[in-house]
Order: sequence, then structure tokens, then C-alpha cells
Amino acid sequence: MDKKNCRIAVSLLILCMVFSGCAGMPPGATPEVFGEWNPQQGQEKSGTVPDSIMASDPGAGETYTLEEYSFLEEGSGFAYRDLSAAEKLWYHDMERILGSYRTEVELSVEALTAGLNETHIDRIFQCVLNDHPELFYVEGYSYTKYTRYGQDDDILSVEFSGRYSIDMETARHRQREIHQAVDEILVGIDDNASQYDKVKYVYDTLIRETDYMLEAEDNQNIYSVFVNHLSVCQGYAKATQYLLNRLGVECALVLGTVETGEGHAWNLVNVDGSYYYVDTTWGDASYQMGDGESGDQRTKPEINYDYLNVTTAELLRTHALDQRQPMPLCIDTAANYYVREGALFDSYDREQMEALFQRVMEQERSDVTIKCATWECYDEIFRALVEEKRIFDYLPGSGQSVAYTQNDAQWSLTFWVTNE
Repeated sequence: MDKKNCRIAVSLLILCMVFSGCAGMPPGATPEVFGEWNPQQGQEKSGTVPDSIMASDPGAGETYTLEEYSFLEEGSGFAYRDLSAAEKLWYHDMERILGSYRTEVELSVEALTAGLNETHIDRIFQCVLNDHPELFYVEGYSYTKYTRYGQDDDILSVEFSGRYSIDMETARHRQREIHQAVDEILVGIDDNASQYDKVKYVYDTLIRETDYMLEAEDNQNIYSVFVNHLSVCQGYAKATQYLLNRLGVECALVLGTVETGEGHAWNLVNVDGSYYYVDTTWGDASYQMGDGESGDQRTKPEINYDYLNVTTAELLRTHALDQRQPMPLCIDTAANYYVREGALFDSYDREQMEALFQRVMEQERSDVTIKCATWECYDEIFRALVEEKRIFDYLPGSGQSVAYTQNDAQWSLTFWVTNE
């Protein structure tokens, strides 16, 4: 993120400084100077977008003012909670600005009086984006700081402008496409379903309907998932957040890195009062397959449940949290997929294994995943089912060919019949 590009405009009394920040701004982008001061009157000549500016919504037959229309929808407000009272003032300012496509709007002077300055803008902006996946068209921001000449610490005002990837009419059209796609998805889940079932449904549905592709267009936002069905981690995570919030399940965006050192995004969910981590991207087999893998690799199950409602300890085996956003310690396992499915093993228990395979066959599934509580258990079950080939003790019939994949980091084994 490049926040150092700036130009300085000087009047007789006022020093106007412009900086910019972004969620993916092209390198070397140069911000504009927003605002101009009249030295004779000591007041701003231009700045906020007039409320009278009108926009039309093609196909919807409506005309509205920027003040009247907002893209904002209700979310969990998870990132908002950790802000100070002054920071929350600017958070709400940015919500209104970004939600209605506005630019050059003065941020609350009350927050300045309380001690905020330009160094707080980036964190607050990121909190707004983290809480609002529906702001899919926002790609960054710019701000203008006005100070008295020669007194950089004496800030008179700060103007904030959103940077938008598309125009408002296009965004309105895309919003309708998103809403239509989301409504079609939500038809498939009962409003009275348990919170666990809602999380699993969203996890399964997004994985089945989306393929991981680095070159996907709009891949940092929900449009890439709901309409284009091609995205990367941030698209998956924001789509998961959007759907679960619509279903009344608290869900937050989480940023960090993975074992390779790459930046990554996933989610924090609250199921029946306990927090868990969910990584929909890592649950998608299309993400796990690298370039050049043979076609028969695609016969493996498309959904991996190793990252559906996991604890902090499990997550940290492969992920690292961004320390800028405090996260709760997730220790409960009641809503973990493997616990719910009876697929979590403490040792090689034949009765438990038979019951698990029986449930899988009753559900007419062709794959089964076994999760182990310890490395010792994982090693024991691997030797029994793979090296000693006892996997065939649990499969009906004979002459079947079975493939498997193993996850040494999460101590899980997945088996499926290849019918070869």
C-alpha cells in the first residue's frame, strides 16, 4: 500500500497536504489536491459534493440524490467495537462517505479535538471495509489535511474522499446482480436452521459455486464470487461474511498470512455464543491444486472441511493473524465439523470408524474424512488404514479402488472411491 505520494499546495495562511491510501491502489498512483482555501476569508471555497447532484439508475426507473441513496447494509460491526470513541466518529463519517460515493467531505472536527490526526485514517478506513463487504466498489481513499502555515500539528480540518473502481450507476447495476445471486443462494437454507448448519451451508455453497483464480476480475470483492464465480481469498472471505451476516450469524473478516508468507483472508464466526475460524478458500479443492496437476487429481472431493469452525490453536498451525486487529481466543470445539460429524478420533477405534463409514454411505457420499486429535492418533490410523489397507474393511463390496489425501498439518485423512 502506497500512502506516501503527495503534493503540497501553499496559500498565505494555510498548508494543504494530500495523502492517499488504498485497498489495492496501483503502484505510483498520484493523488489529487482536494480543496482550496481563500486567504482573504480563511474558509474553504470548494470541497463537499453538493447534495443536489442527481444520479439515475438505468433499468430501475428511479432518480435519487447522493444523500438519499446508500449502499450500506447492516453488518456485525466487529472491527468497529475496538475503536475509541473518537475513532468511531470518523468510522461513521467514512461509512456515510463511502456508502454514498462521496468525495471531499470534512471529517468530524470533534474527533480532531479529541486527539485524532491523519495517522488514524488508514486503520479506521480498513475497519470500515472489514465490516462492510457490500462496499465492493471501493478501492481506496484520499484525504486532505489543512493546517496553519508553519504549524503542522495545528490541524484545522481533514477532508476525506473515497476512491471508486466504477461509477455509481455501474455499481447500482452490480448491486442488483449481487442481490439476485444472494437471494437465490439463501433460498436453499431454512431461516430456522441452526447456526452451525447455516455456516456449513454457506461454506459448502460458496466452494461448489466458486473457483479459485488469481487472474479473476474484481477478485478482492464479492462481485467476483456471486456473479463471476471466480475469485481469490479476499473475495471468498467477504462473500462468506456477507451471506452469514444476512443469515443472522455474526461473521467478521480476518486478515493475516499463511505458512508461505503470503497475505491471506479468512473469517471469524460466532456459533451459539462461541467463536471459531473458518477459511472457505482453503476448503476449496480448486485452491489446493497447483498449476500442472494431472486431470485425475480433480476426482478428489471438492470440499475440504479442515477449516470449518476451528480453534485458534488449529488455525495457527498454518496461519498467522494480523496483530493490528484484536481477535478472541477460540477454544471451543462443539461446532467443529469433525466433532459434529463424529469424525474426530482420539485413537483407532473400530466401532467409531464403522459408524462413520455407515453414516457416509447413508448420506450417499463417495468420500469420508477422518480427523485426529493428536499426531500419535494420526500416525496410528494412517498405518492401519493405508499401510495395512484396513480401509477396505469399511467399504461394501470388493474390487474397489480407493484414493486418499493427507493433511499432516491438520492431522486429517480423506478417502474416496475412484471406481477405476
